[in-house]
Amino acid sequence: MTQATHPTPVPPLRAAPKVLRGGLVGGASAVVGLWAVQVEVSARLDALFATGAHLTGLLAGYGVLAMLLLMARVPALEHGVGADRLARWHAAGGRWVLSLCAAHAGLALCGYAVHRDIDLVSATADLLGYPGLAAAALGTALLAAVGVTSARAVRCRVSYGTWRGVHLLTYAGAALAFAHQLVGPDIAGSVAAVWVWALLHTGVAVLLVWYRVVVPVRQALRHSLRVLEVRREGPDVVSVVMRGSGLDQLCAEPGQFFRWRFLRRGLWHSALPFSLSAPVRDDTLRITVKAIGDHTRRVRRLRPGTRVLATGPFGALTAHRRTRRKVLLLAGGVGITPMRALFETLPGGPGDITLLYRASSAEQLVLRTELEAIARARRAGLHYLLGPSDAAFDPLAPQALRNLLPDLAEHDVYLCGPPGMASSAVIGLVRAGVPEERIHTENFAF
Repeated sequence: MTQATHPTPVPPLRAAPKVLRGGLVGGASAVVGLWAVQVEVSARLDALFATGAHLTGLLAGYGVLAMLLLMARVPALEHGVGADRLARWHAAGGRWVLSLCAAHAGLALCGYAVHRDIDLVSATADLLGYPGLAAAALGTALLAAVGVTSARAVRCRVSYGTWRGVHLLTYAGAALAFAHQLVGPDIAGSVAAVWVWALLHTGVAVLLVWYRVVVPVRQALRHSLRVLEVRREGPDVVSVVMRGSGLDQLCAEPGQFFRWRFLRRGLWHSALPFSLSAPVRDDTLRITVKAIGDHTRRVRRLRPGTRVLATGPFGALTAHRRTRRKVLLLAGGVGITPMRALFETLPGGPGDITLLYRASSAEQLVLRTELEAIARARRAGLHYLLGPSDAAFDPLAPQALRNLLPDLAEHDVYLCGPPGMASSAVIGLVRAGVPEERIHTENFAF
């Protein structure tokens, strides 16, 4: 009898940030080119308004398409660019898209009002009488609602579930905008432009459905992941150990995260990002979670046998970013989870790997026993930076960091922690002589 074997996992493709950035800029340039070859030069005021409306409308449509691509969870982008950078680009691009939508609507309205020699209120009523334009206005309103809930002042006051639910309106807004663009003069005037525009949208739609729906369902059926154990690690912190089958096929790397959906009441409807806190071994995955909200508090009450849907892996905070022999891992709070996995697995001899763990007190240290065992086995450096964040002494100040590691400037630095701590750490590291391109960090806040 022969034993069944799994195919060797294929390492993931990785798209470099500059490649993606160049592609997005190149696409925007092509859109401007499409507008330029069709523009009719005229000094009439209504024609000038119309020309501006056409350009901003095309760029807004392209921008919506680009924003959807950034959030399609394409592995090559997630592994090469990084989930946090994609999210930042998506947020910044979303502001530009909303500005372009507003400019398009305003310019088109002014152009129509001047052409018909009527006031703006009458022009608005006339334009909304056309079903296609009314649908476009509804799509713009949906996108604006998404933008409002993403504003920092609003986002901190809404739950993750509400924020995510409103974000689903993006798809409806994009569909309405696409229908409006196909009948617009800049696209409808050229058969080639119609085909290219339709193919681009179809391609992005296929990526969205494949990676956000098909792949997660297929992974759930293939790996049959269930909770094995919930282990208390400290105040309000637990580790969740899950077992499945064929988990090596996921090609999950230390430093990466999954989006987890636990199929029990109160948790099944939300997929939250948590990093692996240990390497994948013996068909088990482990995450370590701090209770900071309703969903994370419910994680503590999970029971063995609970079915789990895990989508991923995602993230670029992995060994492939390494460029130097010596590496500093800098963690704050529960940001220790990806650092703990890297601390165990990053190749290096004695003294090559150092972990600095920032916490307000010794009681807040998570996975301490494991970290100290790894440090002893690897003869790696391990330092705890304890004290309140408002203390007079700042352990992340440049001189304090250099006192711990005199050759700090020769290190790669992997960083994970709360946003405030991470920002302070980056400033301290740069002032201590570490080039910013050698500071590798990801922030998973929504």
